[in-house]
Amino acid sequence: MASTSASTASMSTAWPGEPSPPVAYLSRKALPIKRHDAEPLTREDVQFDLLHHIFSDKNAVFTNPTPSGNPIPEKSPKVTFAELYVSALYNSSKCSKVLREKMVETPAFAIELAKISLLTNVGRINTTMAFFPEMKTALRTYHPVPSLQKTDGNAQDAPRIKNCLKAALLPSELKTTPPSSPEEILERSRAGQRPPTTVVNLLFVLANHAAPLAGVHFDGALNFLDLFLPNKRLVSADRARAFLWLAYHYLESPEGLNTFDDEYSRKSPGKAPLLHKMTVHQAKTENVDTAEEIAWGKKMSNQRNTFLQKLVNSMEDDKKTKTTTIRQFVSGLSSSSSSWHEANV
Repeated sequence: MASTSASTASMSTAWPGEPSPPVAYLSRKALPIKRHDAEPLTREDVQFDLLHHIFSDKNAVFTNPTPSGNPIPEKSPKVTFAELYVSALYNSSKCSKVLREKMVETPAFAIELAKISLLTNVGRINTTMAFFPEMKTALRTYHPVPSLQKTDGNAQDAPRIKNCLKAALLPSELKTTPPSSPEEILERSRAGQRPPTTVVNLLFVLANHAAPLAGVHFDGALNFLDLFLPNKRLVSADRARAFLWLAYHYLESPEGLNTFDDEYSRKSPGKAPLLHKMTVHQAKTENVDTAEEIAWGKKMSNQRNTFLQKLVNSMEDDKKTKTTTIRQFVSGLSSSSSSWHEANV
């Protein structure tokens, strides 16, 4: 990945620095994006620039366990991270036929779905969210995601995406339990299994073990999940590089050179590349919503509110109809009872 030294000359490195207290387990309540129903998820919410750098990286260095089942045509034996992740979704046993066809028909949709799925994968999007306005259940909230829904494809809802992710397994993991710790993954990798698990399972594992790994790959004050949070003011390109470094470290080679190394990580075995911190002003230049995205978000929010109002009106009409029917039924019973009483007196 290209260096950002020129743009980060005025930025301070997030680490190494003075020792910090060991990071605690990040609260799952603080990790998910929280928004009201019909409120759009902005570029800042989803950290669009981070996702862009991850999925636009051109380094074809990952081993695809299912090369024949990739909706994005592969140009070499190795694949980019984007190709690897899309292939994992496509080959999940819980990926529907309609969704697979849409991914093949519209590659841009496959990437958009992959980005939303990755956020679900690490816990930024939880299972209470849905991404289509005609959602009726009160257990979900609808959210347009303008920057990640440009193809107008059905982005499903978070529970379906989570089910798809959970079923994204290697053929060898279908009848066994996939590795559930970083140590297990590294053990398989060192035994020569490439990849040792799916990229999807790796991200579940890294998210679940973010705290203990904070001192292994970072400085102890940052952890894997911090890469996805907006309030850290870390350069998006740096975070993407650190993310891809971790993916390569666990899926391809825990020893030796890492494709995504920088000068620091080359000299510090096991440590991810440096992360530079931006000033408040510099942070405002990243993840900026376009005018078109803002307009589309408002349009979809209005569409959602209109749908909900029609739904409420329909429910009230049904309630009135049922009430009228019950009253007529009761009235009919009363008339029949009176007639029977008069006939038998």
